[in-house]
Amino acid sequence: MRALTYQGTKDVRVETVPDPVLMDAQDILLRVTATAICGSDLHLYRGKVPGLRPGDVLGHEFMGVVQETGNGVTRVRRGDRVVIPFVIACGSCFFCERRQFAACETTNDGRGALLNKKDLRPAAAMFGYTSLYGAVPGGQAEFVRVPMANTGPLVVPDALSDEQVLFLSDILPTGYQAVLNAEVAPGSTLAIFGAGPVGLMAAACARFKGASRIFMVDHHPYRLKFAQETYGVEPVNFDRIDDVALHIVEQTQFRGVDASIDAVGFEAKGSAIETVLTTLKVEGSAGTVLRQAMACTRRGGIVSVPGVYAGFIHGFLFGDAFDKGLSFRMGQTHVQRHMPELLELIGHGELRPEVIVSHHLSLDEAARGYQLFDDKEDDCRKVVLTPGGPRS
Repeated sequence: MRALTYQGTKDVRVETVPDPVLMDAQDILLRVTATAICGSDLHLYRGKVPGLRPGDVLGHEFMGVVQETGNGVTRVRRGDRVVIPFVIACGSCFFCERRQFAACETTNDGRGALLNKKDLRPAAAMFGYTSLYGAVPGGQAEFVRVPMANTGPLVVPDALSDEQVLFLSDILPTGYQAVLNAEVAPGSTLAIFGAGPVGLMAAACARFKGASRIFMVDHHPYRLKFAQETYGVEPVNFDRIDDVALHIVEQTQFRGVDASIDAVGFEAKGSAIETVLTTLKVEGSAGTVLRQAMACTRRGGIVSVPGVYAGFIHGFLFGDAFDKGLSFRMGQTHVQRHMPELLELIGHGELRPEVIVSHHLSLDEAARGYQLFDDKEDDCRKVVLTPGGPRS
């Protein structure tokens, strides 16, 4: 089959690789009909995540049609059209029983990164995301083996297009969980850092939940313009405003917003010191956005973090957080928990995640899609790839 493979920093290629096969009774084989390039994929593309090897098949946002099922699969059958959550969860372990699917303790075979030596269980496996997360081949391919098919795949109605439901695989539940963690309710004020796909999905979900004001912080004018026109956000361009946190505080009766969402993560542009420390691998992430989020959130407010972080952070102002009584909520998305509800909202027209798509390319054009997305060329917001050619 044809699949997008990692070959080195900013070097991805579509190559012919062995077809996947069933390996377990709960496996299915999926023919991919649509897959997307995620902001998290750019961390891999830039060579920022350890455990990635030349030849690894990337991609964790995908959907398709079931081609074959293992003899233990009861949830789906051949011919079903399904969307696949990026987290692979067993559905029956200690964490899955508590609907904390991203913490599943059975699907990552132990090659994952442990946060410390006392943490004996790695996080759940993920598609296309290095040996740290189970070394499971990803979905930017013509076919994919999907493990734990009695927990993951969600059957979608034919009345909805691939584009409408594709983002149930990751960015829509991720944005939604960030909003739930932020306790957004009618009348809430919110600051969202990052106008990428997750930030945009968070804005859409915050509007659905009744947020009265949303400040969107970014520095790409085309992304801020889209967010303003589509979700009614108040754009804050950090290239033009020296202190974005102070600006937001001044706009909220000098209290700050009820909650903030960091949809940027560890590759945020840091200070000169942070740049040196991350280059030397003394620390794993820049804390710039976290500090701004803390500063612009009111006393007793919430900082919600869907953006990915790793390792130590320089200058984390814990004393300030304590003084303000801030709550922090974060972590990988428990995708399976949110998918059914979000599918219903899409079906009723209350959420329209497909509006963020800016580029449709064939799978064979995936390398160009990565380059467009990484360089923010041609006003690129989100790339959808189609095996066999772009959908007309």
